[in-house]
Amino acid sequence: MLLMLVSLLCCVPAVKVCLQCDRRVRLLHEDLVLSAPTVVDQIEVKKICDHAYETYKETSRERKGIIDPTTLYRARTEYQSEFNRFLKTPHTGSVTHEAIQIMEKGRRILEKHLDAFIHDGLCPNKCGLLNRRVMDCFSCRYKTYVCHSPSGQQDCGVYPVQAEEGGQAVLNCFLPWHRLLLGKPEYHYSWAPGVPGSKKLDESDFKAVVVTDDSSVVLNQLHVDEQGTYRCSLRRQDGTVFYRVTFLLTVSPLPDQTHRPLVTLPSLPHGDKYSPFQTPEALLVPVIAMVTALSLAASVGLTVVLR
Repeated sequence: MLLMLVSLLCCVPAVKVCLQCDRRVRLLHEDLVLSAPTVVDQIEVKKICDHAYETYKETSRERKGIIDPTTLYRARTEYQSEFNRFLKTPHTGSVTHEAIQIMEKGRRILEKHLDAFIHDGLCPNKCGLLNRRVMDCFSCRYKTYVCHSPSGQQDCGVYPVQAEEGGQAVLNCFLPWHRLLLGKPEYHYSWAPGVPGSKKLDESDFKAVVVTDDSSVVLNQLHVDEQGTYRCSLRRQDGTVFYRVTFLLTVSPLPDQTHRPLVTLPSLPHGDKYSPFQTPEALLVPVIAMVTALSLAASVGLTVVLR
């Protein structure tokens, strides 16, 4: 019996289909085999596991046969929770019947999570190109899966941006599926000056602005001559473009400051006798007479002093 038990443990199925790609799930199944009271029951539970692996395999094949690490974690966590609850529940039926129930529960859990992943999570890019890392449910090895956009284009739209002179503009081309891209792609920003949409542009019209890991750039203290067509592209170092978006930046000039005109007083008619302002010729005669009088008075005073 000991020899049969050892051979049974050595023959735990090597086929690993999604759930079985997780080591903790494999250990759960090994514990299930060992929990059977007799060697005969253990052999029967092993057969049930073998059949369950085939049903898991078929379930995966119907859904592209791949899974991502996040979905695998969710499926494994739920299955592990159900399995632990099963072990803690008093068993009233046969071991084989209960093993069939828990294995079928695992198939339904796997089916549920794979359906959600394939429908919503596998290719979330509505535009652009996504190369992502997934696990093959048959080999349990990671591979690259390519998601093309429905249109087959990397261009993901044109967005107008309004700003005032002296203000700022924020250009952000991030989308959540960018996190799934393999490697470390970078955001390349370029600019074509001029009034946006005033002429047809080609690649030679664009000038490089910045290459950054951040998806957004902030333009501060804007001038009117900084308006134009800005382009953001997410690309790999080998030049592969995954995503591109265009911003049409228009900078409105500040309104001209209103200057108050200088106020000039109207000139009085020439020769007006009531004018407080007189010409130099009219003031010359009284000045000469006053200077003469002061000179005579000074002379008389000096004569008296000097006797």
